[in-house]
Amino acid sequence: MVPHLITALTGPINELEQRILESMPAVERWFRLEWMEHTPPFYCSVDIRNAGFKLAPVDTNLFPGGWHNLTPDMLPLAVQAAMAAIEKICPEAKNLLVVPENTKNTFYLSNIAQLQKIFRMAGLNVKVGSIDPDIKKATTVELPGGDKVTLEPVVRSKRRLGLKNFDPCTILLNNDLTAGAPGILEDLHEQYLLPPLHAGWSVRRKSRHFQSYEEVAKRFGKMLGIDPWLVNPLFNRCGELDFFKQEGMECLRTNVDALLAKIRKKYKEYGINEKPFVVVKADNGTSGMGIMTVRDVKDLDALRQRPKNKPPVVKTGQAITDVIIQEGVLTAERMNDAVAEPVVYLMDRYVVGGFYRIHAERGTDENLNAPGSAFVPLAFAESTRLPQPGQKPGASAPNRFYMYGVIGRLAMLAASYELEATDPDAETYD
Repeated sequence: MVPHLITALTGPINELEQRILESMPAVERWFRLEWMEHTPPFYCSVDIRNAGFKLAPVDTNLFPGGWHNLTPDMLPLAVQAAMAAIEKICPEAKNLLVVPENTKNTFYLSNIAQLQKIFRMAGLNVKVGSIDPDIKKATTVELPGGDKVTLEPVVRSKRRLGLKNFDPCTILLNNDLTAGAPGILEDLHEQYLLPPLHAGWSVRRKSRHFQSYEEVAKRFGKMLGIDPWLVNPLFNRCGELDFFKQEGMECLRTNVDALLAKIRKKYKEYGINEKPFVVVKADNGTSGMGIMTVRDVKDLDALRQRPKNKPPVVKTGQAITDVIIQEGVLTAERMNDAVAEPVVYLMDRYVVGGFYRIHAERGTDENLNAPGSAFVPLAFAESTRLPQPGQKPGASAPNRFYMYGVIGRLAMLAASYELEATDPDAETYD
């Protein structure tokens, strides 16, 4: 089921779909060569916005939750990808330890139960080890839908992490480390930690990711003969902000103004009759917190009026001091009259599924990752790898989803560039 596009501005997207489909062998070869040079992140999810005139990722999550939103039809793809990923990293792997967020939220833990299921079917013994100091003994949590998940306290020896009577070769992190990397996860030289600690928000910055993505988009655009802007959200960055003391606000105003001017120029070039906007959000951290849509520099005055004891924060309550100012990409997709955006899930270098995030109370230029959002599965099971050349652009679900998969893989490739650049163990040459 493809949500309908409610905009007449489908020209460039239809042309983009056509170009990608016609160039499919070249596109796949290009990815193949890239993956020979770069290691994909173990898994990720990518939020994509389709404006009808532009299709771009707006967020890439290296510790994706939400695996329980994938349908049973998608599981074979996920299991195959898990097998390929594990075989590459640790072919003799027998035991896998999943380390979740420190929460007993049953929706989040349903995602952990799904990951457990995927890796069990990939041929591993899987247990869930909590680093939450409140978990002092094995704790079973009943989940919606009848599943259950057992959280056990982790045991740390000098160089290894495991559970009582369970020694894993690989540790899968599903905790984005917004509050920083705890010492218990450091110096595990004898085990594979996936993703690595420097993928967590204590090190990671969205601006660095989108800088890498810009490089990927330029190379992809050159190979395909398209303007990279069609798949790339422009951005600026502003550091050393203090919303409490109202410091650094001039930097924010200048960068917002400059970015809006750039977007206006692009809209004029393509004859797009929409009002440009930017999204100001924390440069590190997740969960859609601390996000503000800005259509005019004057909108920033609202930050001055915010009560001083309520500065914008990320999910752990830390104040936001660095922001990314990102070109806002409208979402022109609708499902049952609710605004929708596709979220693509990847493991190793494969697209394994996804869903639409929909929000009935949000507008086309607003963040949908907010309370009140719902999820509708994408028909990915039979389509990400099987586009249908010859079909009219926009009319075929497999073609649309193949295109989303291409954008998702571009974001994943950007994440691999980003992780290489921030790897503390990487060799550097003068």
